Amino acid sequence: MLKASDIMTRDVATIHSSATVAEAVRLLRARDWKALVVDRRHKQDAYGMITEKDIVYKVIAYGKDPFSVRVHEVMTKPCIVVNPELSLEYVARLFADHNLQRAPVIQGELLGIISLVDILANINFLEQPHTFQLEQQLQDEIKKAHIVCDRQGIYSEECAVAWDAIEELQAEIAHQRAEKVVKTAFEEYCDEYPQAKEIYDNRV
Repeated sequence: MLKASDIMTRDVATIHSSATVAEAVRLLRARDWKALVVDRRHKQDAYGMITEKDIVYKVIAYGKDPFSVRVHEVMTKPCIVVNPELSLEYVARLFADHNLQRAPVIQGELLGIISLVDILANINFLEQPHTFQLEQQLQDEIKKAHIVCDRQGIYSEECAVAWDAIEELQAEIAHQRAEKVVKTAFEEYCDEYPQAKEIYDNRV
């Protein structure tokens, strides 16, 4: 699966927090960028970010002078950063959770910047998200379990083993989604065949 480092834009500019907003605008226009990363003052400091939106909403909208307003007055700091090893599925989730349009890619130092545009531009190359693959596998295993239990009987070892595998799959999906399984596929099966629960409990 593609990672943030595979699609990030490496051509990224930084600006000092003491620079004026006018300087930031000049740099944005020169390279047709939408945002600038605000450099750290020292290695232990956090990176910041100033975007077109910050300038329009916080400076222009209030009639402030961009030649006197400093970047640190309107920037976001610390800004949310992306690990270069993060898969695109999780980058997209991070963006969704925090309503982001772009974020710097950092691992010790600034490596690049990744945006919604970068993600969308590579959508044709995205593999299916891992959780989606597991969901498909889960549905296939449930169908197989029904067949096995119909053929071998709901009291059979084969039937119990089939539901064991399904329970593990559901637990893995719930873990990846950080959700709790409300009702397992086996519990739903027991709603239809109540006697299966008793035999399964005795086996465990």
